[in-house]
Amino acid sequence: MVSSPLPHIVVIGAGFGGLQTAVSLGGATARVTSIDRNNYHTFVPLLYQVATATLEPEWIALPIHKLLRRYKNVQFVQGNVETVDLTARQVRTKQLTLQYDYLVLATGSQTHFQGVPGAKEHAFPLRSLEDAIALKHHLLQCIERAAQTSDLAERRQYLTITIVGGGATGVEMAGALVELCHQSWPKDYPWLRDNPVQLILVQSDPELLPEFPHPLRTYTYKKLAILGVNIQVQTKVASVHATHLELESGALIPCATTLWTAGVKAAHPPTETLPLGNRDKISVLPTLQLQQYPEVYALGDTAHVPSQSLAGVAPEALQQGVCTARNLRRQLKGRSPQPFRYLNKGRLAIIGCFSGVGKIGPFPIRGFLGWFLWLAVHLVYTPGYRNRLIILMTWLQSFSTRDKLARQLLTKSHAKSPVQFKR
Repeated sequence: MVSSPLPHIVVIGAGFGGLQTAVSLGGATARVTSIDRNNYHTFVPLLYQVATATLEPEWIALPIHKLLRRYKNVQFVQGNVETVDLTARQVRTKQLTLQYDYLVLATGSQTHFQGVPGAKEHAFPLRSLEDAIALKHHLLQCIERAAQTSDLAERRQYLTITIVGGGATGVEMAGALVELCHQSWPKDYPWLRDNPVQLILVQSDPELLPEFPHPLRTYTYKKLAILGVNIQVQTKVASVHATHLELESGALIPCATTLWTAGVKAAHPPTETLPLGNRDKISVLPTLQLQQYPEVYALGDTAHVPSQSLAGVAPEALQQGVCTARNLRRQLKGRSPQPFRYLNKGRLAIIGCFSGVGKIGPFPIRGFLGWFLWLAVHLVYTPGYRNRLIILMTWLQSFSTRDKLARQLLTKSHAKSPVQFKR
């Protein structure tokens, strides 16, 4: 790297929080280097629509170089961070070593399988674009295999999908799978009308969407039940297998597909011992700084912010990115950082099939209005005007025809091998 008298700020991670930090540092009197293992930013809230064949993967991804190129003091480096030396103030990738004056850890989260045997090997997570593509192709392979087999038990396994976790991701996947499996697929596979796909949602808590008020949880449960989802609350998973799911009660659910949406934990690069909180989050000061290292910030799903109840959603990471950049600018001028305070503008969750729920201020929202607001908000925040236009046109066609347009099965390099059942 070219030496410079300007202070060097390294931002690890180009998700919502990290990218917002880098963008907000545009024009600052410092060199800023953004690092991510991918050269694109993924709009994570729409991953489920890639997995359920509504959107193509490239429509929810935008090159990071393009997002940052207007800022002359900001550069992007693609690489997988191998170690971070907080004492020497160094970030090391396989290709290079970066010396920093300030560091921002915005490495996000990873799927938390909670120690359930077989979950990591056989369940499908939904945290990245690769996860969404793999799940989409697995689902398409399952329906093709089901169409070709004459073994009724094997066909039923191919046509059973189990979702583990009844939070926002689990609920939105359940609704999207209703649209795919019960509305779109029967147009191409008429025999599904007499032998439909079975959708099972397993939740360990007494209700779905625990972060929402009770009336909205009840509405969500009733809506999904009406749509044909088999909901099993207060039910825990004992183990996951390629051909079935075992519950703690001892019951077995024969299924070829298990989706894991039952929580996440922080993902951070190898470094010295850090003060970790719940789900491996790094404990930070109210200013988002590490207590032992005031030149280091952590934000988003990576950080545990004291005295604030945060849900780990994108608006929180975006606001933390703005706060981190503001504090770094203050430090560059010799001023003290200020505490982060989250402004909660409301919460929305989409159920699918023209329904959603939400809470804006004291006002609960449900039904079509919740569905429409969710789509509108996420369309506005999708990066890139071209992506927004393509997504809007695709939604209009998909929702008007109740059909899924991105149902191509690509080469084997893009998909996992289909499940093979023992006869």
